[in-house]
Amino acid sequence: MDIQLLLALVLGIATIIILVLRTRLDAFVALLIAALVTGLVAGQAPLEIVSAITTGFGNTLASIGIVIGLGVGIGKILEVSGAANALALAFLKLFGKGREPWAMASVGSLVSIPVFCDSGYVIMNPLARSIARVKRAGYITLALALGCGMTLTHHMVPPTPGPLAVAGILGTDLGALILAGLAFTIILLPVVVFYAKWIGPKIEPGMSETIRETVYGRAATHQHGRTTTALADHDDHASGDTAARAIGATGPSEDSEYGSTIDFDSSELGTPPAGAKPHKVGAFVASLPLVVPLILIILNTVSGAIDQSNQGVVGTGEYEPSAWAVPLAFIGNPVVALVIGVILAVYVLLPRWTPRSKVQGWFADAAASAGLILLITGAGGALGQVLRSSGVGDALAEAIAATALPAFLVPFLIATLVRIAQGSGTVAMITAASVTAPLVTSIGVDPLIAALACTAGSMVFSYFNDSYFWVVTRFSGLEGTAALKGWSGITTAVWAGSIPLLFIANAILG
Repeated sequence: MDIQLLLALVLGIATIIILVLRTRLDAFVALLIAALVTGLVAGQAPLEIVSAITTGFGNTLASIGIVIGLGVGIGKILEVSGAANALALAFLKLFGKGREPWAMASVGSLVSIPVFCDSGYVIMNPLARSIARVKRAGYITLALALGCGMTLTHHMVPPTPGPLAVAGILGTDLGALILAGLAFTIILLPVVVFYAKWIGPKIEPGMSETIRETVYGRAATHQHGRTTTALADHDDHASGDTAARAIGATGPSEDSEYGSTIDFDSSELGTPPAGAKPHKVGAFVASLPLVVPLILIILNTVSGAIDQSNQGVVGTGEYEPSAWAVPLAFIGNPVVALVIGVILAVYVLLPRWTPRSKVQGWFADAAASAGLILLITGAGGALGQVLRSSGVGDALAEAIAATALPAFLVPFLIATLVRIAQGSGTVAMITAASVTAPLVTSIGVDPLIAALACTAGSMVFSYFNDSYFWVVTRFSGLEGTAALKGWSGITTAVWAGSIPLLFIANAILG
């Protein structure tokens, strides 16, 4: 590998780490400085670096910016209407006390099969917050379990775009890849849950006070020393009761095991007219702003996969929707689907007497909370674009492909290093598949194993140049080393867990 490109990568990563961990500069500024350093060391012209930064920033926000804005709007309405509490209680009853991390990891993995991680996490995060608020503890554990559950299927199970493209490039049977990806996901889910339960209580004391107050309320923030004590005891069957007792919650009945913590004060919704019934949102109605957009997005994904298969253009990048698929592609686009979700949230979850000024104020609050997330997410995309345009990813891939490794580890390591270099799991797995495709026959790798290696390798060490890193860590309030231990650590744990599975699969199919 060209020493100049290697030095650019090392210095770029070092710049981010030093600025984020050791200076008073925000991650947004640190990412932009790292992009400048990387481009200059790699030998790019200064104006080309600036162009790459603006292009990467714009492209990233074009794909995820509107979704984040709409998603946080839905989340705010779920919160103020009492719908999030209703959903949280329904989830707790469905999965049982002490199994909340399993619930969030499982739900996340199901949602992320057809939905991009960023969009799915924004949509589902209010549930993690509400469950943590009901339990009065464990938000970081739930946030990590949800996020990494999504990572598994997003990287490994078609019809998510990345694995779908890998199957087309390598000529892998799509049905076989779906089954194998699901098998890997099921086996790796315990890794997600156990890591989240292990690291969550250790790093939750370091979450930002703003997020702590948003999740637990002002009282819990003021008592966060005792809340931390409760977090230390996270036994499967006792954590809910221990956390609730630690901050003085009551639990009057077995049927309502979290007791008064599920109560909702509807006075903020406005003054009801005389004779109006008290405002109450059931779990089914509460789920509509979440479920309807997800169903629309799923229908778009499934119809697109079927249409591509019928046209014979899977993974070629030449797909144009057929006439019958266009309406589903329109309403199932994440932007349109979430606009529908916002409309449902306002007109289904809120009572008719809620003043317009209150609703607009809630959306303003939501937009303010999303602002920094959008800036940091865009800066991460800018850095990724500079890394791509500098040729670092391609150079790494070629260097690994030239080494004498066990055949099926070649695509795995290519995907791993490209992911570390430029942040996008989808780009990493597609790059690995593209480099490996001419080699599959000659190096004796089954196309299915090669596809699994590409997708599994791309999960490694999500960090500063990955936009999803910033979505998860900013929504969960993790910063600095806590973010690395939590999110970067859990993604690396599932990456490591996939290695023995690849050896076993290769022994069976090789």
